Amino acid sequence: MSTPFSVLQQSLPYLLQGVWVTLVVVLGSLSLGLLVGLPLAVGQVYGPRPLKRIIGLYVWFFRGIPLLVLLFLFYFGLFPFLHLDFSAFTVAIIVLGSISSAYQSQILRGAILSIPEGQMKAARAIGMSDAQAIVHIILPQALRLAIPGWSNEYSVLLKDSAVTYALGVAELMARAHHVASRTYQHLVLYLCAGFIFMILTFLGTRALNALHRKVKLKGYS
Repeated sequence: MSTPFSVLQQSLPYLLQGVWVTLVVVLGSLSLGLLVGLPLAVGQVYGPRPLKRIIGLYVWFFRGIPLLVLLFLFYFGLFPFLHLDFSAFTVAIIVLGSISSAYQSQILRGAILSIPEGQMKAARAIGMSDAQAIVHIILPQALRLAIPGWSNEYSVLLKDSAVTYALGVAELMARAHHVASRTYQHLVLYLCAGFIFMILTFLGTRALNALHRKVKLKGYS
């Protein structure tokens, strides 16, 4: 009869393959969230009122519906209805990225609003357009100020990525569940998966904190 230690030893390489899938899902979602969330944040701060309302509805939608519901809605409902044949892996990144974009838009919006209005006025005074001022003056500072918020967003996405196993994405949690259901060594395998998630959280947040210290300006946040 296999012992918990022998099962873990044999299955560890298989579990570690799932770590790469998890990281691709998380980093892909985080990147998509930034690409979509950045213009959403700019639109909420500088856009006309109708645009602000539309963005507000987008943020409300993706922040208000549970992740599992959105995964099923897009994978089994919306994409088949639109005749789009996306894999579970792709849908996971799209859904997590959309949710992340809603949260990142608020992180970036807060960062933009924390920048003194006088900087925009000064940019206009030297002949810069609003778009130039936003791109060259406001956003570089906002991105720097948003790094602590990204650290938290990374942690949330990493934990949420475990839910994508419900679609069949072969990430860490899915692989741990697959082995546990066949060996009945649930305790040791789920403990191992949790420990790996803790390590990934620690390493990711440490990296983002190090980046924040590197770009931080003396006397500023």
